[in-house]
Amino acid sequence: MPLDFSDSSDEFVPFAGSEFIFFEDPNDNENIVGNFFNDGSEPWQGFYIDLNDPVDLDFQNTISLSFYAFDSETHTVLLKLENGENPDVQVAVDIPYDTGWTDNVTFDFSDAVLSSDGTTPVDATGNYNRLTIFIDGGFSLSGSFLVDNIEDGSLPSDPNEVDVEYNYLVWEDNFETPGVVNSLNWHHQTQVIIPGVGWANGEEQHYTNRIDNSYVDNSGFLNIVAKKETFTDQNLTKNYTSARLNSKFAFTYGRVDVRAKLPIDIGTWPAIWMLGKNINENGAYWDPVFGTTNWPACGEVDIMEHGIFPFEDIDYIGSALHTPCCNGGNPNSGGTIASNLENQFHVYSVNWSPDQITFLLDGVGFYTYNPAIKDENTWPFFEDQYILLNVAMGGVAGPIDPQYTESAMIIDYVRVYQESPLSIEDTINTHIKKTLKIYPNPVKNEINLISEELITKIKLYDYQGKLVLEKNNDVKFIKVSSLNSGIYFIEVFMNNYKSLQKVIIE
Repeated sequence: MPLDFSDSSDEFVPFAGSEFIFFEDPNDNENIVGNFFNDGSEPWQGFYIDLNDPVDLDFQNTISLSFYAFDSETHTVLLKLENGENPDVQVAVDIPYDTGWTDNVTFDFSDAVLSSDGTTPVDATGNYNRLTIFIDGGFSLSGSFLVDNIEDGSLPSDPNEVDVEYNYLVWEDNFETPGVVNSLNWHHQTQVIIPGVGWANGEEQHYTNRIDNSYVDNSGFLNIVAKKETFTDQNLTKNYTSARLNSKFAFTYGRVDVRAKLPIDIGTWPAIWMLGKNINENGAYWDPVFGTTNWPACGEVDIMEHGIFPFEDIDYIGSALHTPCCNGGNPNSGGTIASNLENQFHVYSVNWSPDQITFLLDGVGFYTYNPAIKDENTWPFFEDQYILLNVAMGGVAGPIDPQYTESAMIIDYVRVYQESPLSIEDTINTHIKKTLKIYPNPVKNEINLISEELITKIKLYDYQGKLVLEKNNDVKFIKVSSLNSGIYFIEVFMNNYKSLQKVIIE
């Protein structure tokens, strides 16, 4: 709040056969509003939005909006507040026909009713994270309506402001050595995922590990080259080749920055993205040891995709998240316009915290995913993910230009940032000192942990702040015999407490 439909964060989710689109104000073609459409197939067609900032009825108990109908009928608009501290509540207002906009339609939640029965009066209080709109709810009526300026008295905030700033560099590749791609950092994924067919989405390329398709040039840039050529591999002949790289680094929470130029040829599909390390996908780098979970339950984070949005500007780039609830052609997604993608470097970023995932272009956020309910269907993003770089051909990107020969995604660097263990506030206090014991210190083989409270997680960092070991669920010891001697930092999580302490490995 407020919601003025000026950007993608104000998009409502339609349900029960309704539709929502952004629409040009009939009275002002420079003003964008929300178009809410019911097809009349269901009596309770509606629209909801999960709010970045909750409605606070203790601050103000009214919500107002502007309403526009294209017919001359009276319409009933019902606002429902959900996912709050208290039971769901709703207020309905009849809006008589008026030429043009009806402004400042006010919904007074001090005179609301409980949504559970629709009749019990309540002076509603507390915070609510979801706003749902019904227009002529309870009747199977079709109609198209415009809404603008939904306000609750709060001041606007940046819906794409990151909630955690990650600024400690933990992994990078600056591609400083010309020639083959650094095999310590990257794995070439070449095994097709659909035997006898190829890759998903109707793609038309083979991925190879040849220097023709991926190399570092003399200027220090990684080139991922998609080429038109006949190539046979795994008993499949394709007419295009490219490269698909998996990072040999995986992490939980942090920020990824990739500085790149993109191919924009018709039919090319460059992508910078992430997958759960636990994905069950033959040929993926992490699969042999960790591949226990099918897509999309592993979670997919598309940092940047281009070429698969036929109705958008040529400089449009998209970001998306694929989870069990929303995947394939129906992901949670957003996008923005860049400039001169082919010839100008841009920094494509994702900022992933325990509470939200924000996508950024050149440091400016443009889409944030922050579902009100985070469960296995909406939020599989609590385990390690790894980075993928590739250029696909055809498929979702559409027909390939017959004159196409080759083009490349050119990457300057890939960097991952996390919180520095040396800057994390050490919350060890008198309570923790009494309940937590870490021994021996110095240690050679095994660190033991004794606590009166359940230890939910431990993380071990080296002196430079790089995460070298992590263990979850009722941790009582960690083996360190395989680690080099030196100074380390152990971070221990217990319920609402965490402790950072120094240990010496001999």
